[in-house]
Amino acid sequence: MMHAAGRPYRVHTLRMLPGDDVRLSLQSWCEQNGIEAAAIVSAVGSLSHARIRFGGKQDGALVEGDLEVCALSGTLSKHGMHVHLAVADGDGRMTGGHMLQGCLVRTTLEVVIQEIGGVRFARRPDERTGYDELFPEEIKP
Repeated sequence: MMHAAGRPYRVHTLRMLPGDDVRLSLQSWCEQNGIEAAAIVSAVGSLSHARIRFGGKQDGALVEGDLEVCALSGTLSKHGMHVHLAVADGDGRMTGGHMLQGCLVRTTLEVVIQEIGGVRFARRPDERTGYDELFPEEIKP
């Protein structure tokens, strides 16, 4: 287990607009604002396209239509992110997994983000998993 202790810092509220790519928007926002560590607290809205990678799969699946965001959770940093998404289609069927680039806002997406002070969410390759994984580090605030 790895551990780094931080403290609650600023709470940010973002509203994404029709056509915005959720993953690209979050990464760009983190970079522009120098975000070292943050977590998604809440997200509500809709997507027209959701690109999701299911566990154990290499490629993403595309879900299209009038999709409601039922869950969006994960860790964010200017060093990378790990975000999961669950959406429901017009018949209430749920699809969820790793959020990829290509998730497009339909009408709006309201996201509340808790920034964490004194911690850096570094991402580095982990030979045990084969993925870039979270290596939390304590830093001076």
